[in-house]
Amino acid sequence: MVETPLLDKINSPDDLRNLPQEQLPQVCDDIRKFLIDSLSRNPGHFASSMGAVELTVALHYVFNTPYDRIVWDVGHQAYGHKLLTGRKDRFDQNRKFGGLSGFPNPNESEYDSFSAGHASNSISAALGMAVASELKKESPRRNVVAVIGDASIGGGLAFEGINNAANNRNNLLIILNDNNMSIDRNVGSLNSYLGKITTSKGYNTLRYKTYNSLKRHNLFPEKLRGKVLRFNNSLKAFLSNQQNIFEGLNVRYFGPFDGHDLSRMIKVLREIKDMEGPRILHLCTIKGKGYEPAEKDPASWHAPGVFNPKTGERKCEDLQGKPLKFQDVFGNTLVELAKNNDKIVGITAAMPSGTSMSILQQEMPDRVFDVGISEGHAVTFAGGLAKDGLRPYCAIYSSFLQRAYDHIIHDVALMKLPVTFCIDRAGLVGEDGATHHGSLDLAYLRSIPGMIVSAPRNEHWLRNLLYTSQCDNFGPFAIRYPRGSGKIVQWQNEMTLVEIGKGEKIADGEDVAVLSIGTIADEVKTAIEKVKKHENISVAHYDMVFLKPIDEQLLGEVAKKNCPIITVEDGTLTGGLASAVVEWLNKYGYNTKVYPIGIPDQFVTQGSISELYKCCGMDSDAISETIIRAKKENQ
Repeated sequence: MVETPLLDKINSPDDLRNLPQEQLPQVCDDIRKFLIDSLSRNPGHFASSMGAVELTVALHYVFNTPYDRIVWDVGHQAYGHKLLTGRKDRFDQNRKFGGLSGFPNPNESEYDSFSAGHASNSISAALGMAVASELKKESPRRNVVAVIGDASIGGGLAFEGINNAANNRNNLLIILNDNNMSIDRNVGSLNSYLGKITTSKGYNTLRYKTYNSLKRHNLFPEKLRGKVLRFNNSLKAFLSNQQNIFEGLNVRYFGPFDGHDLSRMIKVLREIKDMEGPRILHLCTIKGKGYEPAEKDPASWHAPGVFNPKTGERKCEDLQGKPLKFQDVFGNTLVELAKNNDKIVGITAAMPSGTSMSILQQEMPDRVFDVGISEGHAVTFAGGLAKDGLRPYCAIYSSFLQRAYDHIIHDVALMKLPVTFCIDRAGLVGEDGATHHGSLDLAYLRSIPGMIVSAPRNEHWLRNLLYTSQCDNFGPFAIRYPRGSGKIVQWQNEMTLVEIGKGEKIADGEDVAVLSIGTIADEVKTAIEKVKKHENISVAHYDMVFLKPIDEQLLGEVAKKNCPIITVEDGTLTGGLASAVVEWLNKYGYNTKVYPIGIPDQFVTQGSISELYKCCGMDSDAISETIIRAKKENQ
């Protein structure tokens, strides 16, 4: 273990605030040493938290947390925050089952003001808190700070929050942590704009002093503040020959400042802390700051896995002779399809490497569009491409696609547009926990008229579904697949057309029928093998492949067996496969007993996939037990 003498003495921000300011750089050094040591053994989000260390220390030093609120956006950068708020002794359990969440979580600590995990929500949430404080007339004044990155601020929700901030009485402080990175390199005109925006320190100081002087002498009534701000902004734009988007929205702008200059940051925060009205502080930071390998390659060090803290050598699994990740099978297959179909284009929302859309991007850069953190725009943009004859493949993580639900309905499904949704990280995803599990997509997509909803059980089926989706004008076509690798080494099969709405019988049997969808078929197969070793039970196994349209002929065959049915899905039991099967049986008057297995109606914690499957009662042992119970109850 590394030595962190000052950090060891800090069990809450009160302890931090009792230190003399000259000791704070040592606290920052201790935090970085701790993170490097801990995350080298127990992987997590590395580079973002390393880059936000000084900012984190400055915030807790200047503001009276937890009374004052800090609202983190996404939460990748909040590990230092966790260390300063009484959780360093449990940090070795970060992202583990029963341990700390990898993201800010109000259920975990009073210092975590709001749930984080998805981008661009911090400004809206913090604005709500700031307005609530004003309405309640809280005393002393409660400060509310939203910390948002330069990638997240490009999201639509962030703009909506900023636009609304000047229209309500509040004292919201927005801190823009600008490191020129998302997970991959940032894209878009806003990113370019942030690199050029500036303001004068003297101008800000003069304006602040003038404002306070006028207010003390009752020469600046609150109702005139908006007009004065607009005049100041116009004058400043004229003198500097530069427009400022934030001040154009009547949000006072300060910066940019060096986000690693701790003493300067503390001074600025103290100067603007008690200002009235919304304001934004622009800080420039380095993602991965303090660890040279991460500074040189921040994208790879976003979540680097296990590494040698002394050399920076990352532990890379030997993939020779092992199956590819599903996302890589998708990426390589899309390249094959695009070479033969010039209508195919790819879309990703700031996740080219995370979805392996980067593979097509490298081969055909003109046919891939990274739209930044804007999933709703990605879907509507795909709809526009499809409306004029192209075949868009929109690759988005399952839990992030939730943000675009209205766009899927209104801008794609309503017009029956041929957009293929390649839904990565479907089902339980492991250590990222509740904000990232893709547990709802089967249910929320199944309810949309005209939507084809499919889930391949292996790599060959993924390729066949991708191939099929571009061969006819089916309308919206969803293909969901999990995080990680499958089990087929020779993944590059000869692709064939799949009949829409047609499942497949994997094994025949008469005592119990198991219906599964997606890769959880492997758990079912293992469960059936266990049952065969110890019980005299004949088990049929069907891969449904499609949740919608569901294979009614297959369901009819199963219903006529007059045996119990077990449904197994890596998705919520509310509205998914189990619901679809029960609805069909009721529609046609069958009284067959159905045993649903899947994700219960709750938010699931973090942990390994095997731990979470067991926790949710959907591992092979639970399936085996259900098969045996169903057989006994049917005798």
